[in-house]
Amino acid sequence: MSVKHHLLLSTALLMTTLTYAGPRAALAADAPAAPVTGTWQDAAQSPDARTSALLKVMTREEKLQLVFGYFSTDFKPKAYTRIEGGMADSAGYVPGIARLGIPAQSQTDAGVGVATQASPTPRLRTALPSGLATAATWNPEMAFAGGAMIGDEARRSGFNVQLAGGVNLTREPRNGRNFEYGGEDPLLAGTIVGQAIKGIQSNNIISTLKHYAFNDQETSRNFIDVKVDEAEGRQSDLLAFEIALETGNPGSVMCSYNRVNGAYACENDWLLNQVLKKDWGFKGFVMSDWGATHSTAPAANAGLDQQSGYPFDKSPYFKDALDEAVNNGHVSAARLDDMAARILRAMFANGLFEHPLNGDQAATIDYVAHAKVTQADAEEAIVLLKNQGDVLPLAKTVKTIAIIGGHADVGVLSGGGSAQVYPYGAPANGLIIPNEGPAFFPGPMVYDPSSPLKALQGLTQAKITYIDGKDAKAAAKLAAGSDVAIVFATQWTGEGQDAIDLNLPNDQDALIKAVAGANKKTVVVLENGGPVVMPWLDKVAAVVDAWYPGTSGGEAIARVLAGEVNPSGHLPVSFPASVDQLPRKVVDGDRKDKAEHPHVDYTLEGAAVGYKWYEKKGLKPLFPFGHGLSYTTFAASDLAAAALDGKGVKVSLTLRNTGARDGKAVAQVYVTPAAGGWEAPKRLGAFRKVALKAGESQSVSLTVDPRLLATYDTAAHAWKIKGGDYTVMTGTSYQDITAKVTVHLPDATLPVGAP
Repeated sequence: MSVKHHLLLSTALLMTTLTYAGPRAALAADAPAAPVTGTWQDAAQSPDARTSALLKVMTREEKLQLVFGYFSTDFKPKAYTRIEGGMADSAGYVPGIARLGIPAQSQTDAGVGVATQASPTPRLRTALPSGLATAATWNPEMAFAGGAMIGDEARRSGFNVQLAGGVNLTREPRNGRNFEYGGEDPLLAGTIVGQAIKGIQSNNIISTLKHYAFNDQETSRNFIDVKVDEAEGRQSDLLAFEIALETGNPGSVMCSYNRVNGAYACENDWLLNQVLKKDWGFKGFVMSDWGATHSTAPAANAGLDQQSGYPFDKSPYFKDALDEAVNNGHVSAARLDDMAARILRAMFANGLFEHPLNGDQAATIDYVAHAKVTQADAEEAIVLLKNQGDVLPLAKTVKTIAIIGGHADVGVLSGGGSAQVYPYGAPANGLIIPNEGPAFFPGPMVYDPSSPLKALQGLTQAKITYIDGKDAKAAAKLAAGSDVAIVFATQWTGEGQDAIDLNLPNDQDALIKAVAGANKKTVVVLENGGPVVMPWLDKVAAVVDAWYPGTSGGEAIARVLAGEVNPSGHLPVSFPASVDQLPRKVVDGDRKDKAEHPHVDYTLEGAAVGYKWYEKKGLKPLFPFGHGLSYTTFAASDLAAAALDGKGVKVSLTLRNTGARDGKAVAQVYVTPAAGGWEAPKRLGAFRKVALKAGESQSVSLTVDPRLLATYDTAAHAWKIKGGDYTVMTGTSYQDITAKVTVHLPDATLPVGAP
């Protein structure tokens, strides 16, 4: 979703005075008052049959009511009052139709939990680690469990539509919303986000796949025009959406703000009608991002089914204007029926009719159990990037520990914007640390009340001393007198803005250098929204990436540092050595003149996103995609591969824990054609996370999706595998390959859509 707090309201609402206290005024006069029953109430029938039956008895006004959604937060200074029935301080609301038993759509952000829009007394709910952190688990089961948990809290909080999850690729490492998404690889991102969506919808909730498509930066996001080649887009961002769609079967897809090859995403016939609905067979509905609707007939005819979050848009395009457009034939009556039918079908398919909401039942949420779910996610997400001299886990001989910075004495950082979850356990205002970060959106800066310091005190006998790190000299002095120094370094990112560069803010790089100069056993714990550069890397003993670790993140970090948990996270994004390695040295589109839409040219890197770009250009990143260390060691053997007659490649291998500790390994399978011709030398073809006790071996069998062995042929409108030899590899990252085998594949043509 979008900047629901202030950014667009500051322009749209200043232009007009708006007050909505109920649904379409004409409905009461035009629709019969008496309740109507019919076969659509029979849950034994298919969603399609129920939708067809219900649509036949609906009036025009009732159909129009379904396709128009309101923002559900008061903005009295802007003369907007939330619609009657909508949950206060929430994302959105579409009124129900009592005559036909159609439930209201009560909408909440977002992918890490139940978010609250600007409020002095926000809802306090469980926060998952960031989406990027969950991707770092490389564990689809963990993603499903987290989705199921936040979906449960959403339903118990009075919501049946959750605006999650985001699958935009990390094409731009400075993107302020990377923390919400699933990383730089389409297979990993699509699988993890798809499982999270599946988990959310297990609670009879509609989940929304977003932001479709190519919304890979926040700079000028409302104006930017993305130039992208169709084949390259199909092999990168669109493939991530396609895999997430197949995996999670979301009820809705949210179209994004940006233009794509000239047309706004929410009125882009190619994206919505051709790719999403025709090629992929999507049966749900397309909702707009809040403020992303720009027209009536063009948007409706191009495939937008629901205008969402009014009054963020300049006009209520899908109210009276849509009615008029149908009357005069600019939008057909059949198209309006299709819009309403898609919404109804998603509601039937996800059980919204059979499982009505019962108001805010937050008192029934099992916060203790949910804390365990988010902690397990955070523990598997933590990536051990460096561990020189096995300084970690902390030895029992360590007697004194200096903990420096990051407010580690009280909590862990979270990302900002519309997805902000105010954490359970915080004060009534949701802030354990007030007045940090911008007071205006995407702020405030929110810390989850889970102290790494306090958790570590319970796991070690060492004396722990904390200093805030604002004085580098004082921090170095404390470090010099301690056995181990642990610096908690933070990078806060948020919606609506991109990072200027990839350095840690507020002179933290200098702080780390000073501490490392005073103590060779310096450990850096990162709490970050995405990749960062590390000019101090060769001076520190260990680096641990905890991302934004959620409500129980402090406990998770402490357990990894102390060795209670063996780290098993692997990078879902590459960390560049500097911004000079990126396709763009600065973020494109930062122009003041919005009359001429700024542009970003994605044909520069095409489908070579992330690790593919580095390998294609012969660049060595600071840390490669797939990298992640452990307190034990693993070995892969017996790699074998066999063609599956145009249906991909079957891969088998044996993983063995060759160390003395139990741990979890990730089988990473990469593929490449011997003759070349791809966007990059190799692609991730399959992966599997496996728990192994010390000395244990396990056979692993995986299948490489045929689309990951093909290139998209625009003229043929199909995926094509070029016959020849292909190399199948396994490794500990994309650049650290441990074994290779060759498999021969015949020529093959695959239709668009699911293979």
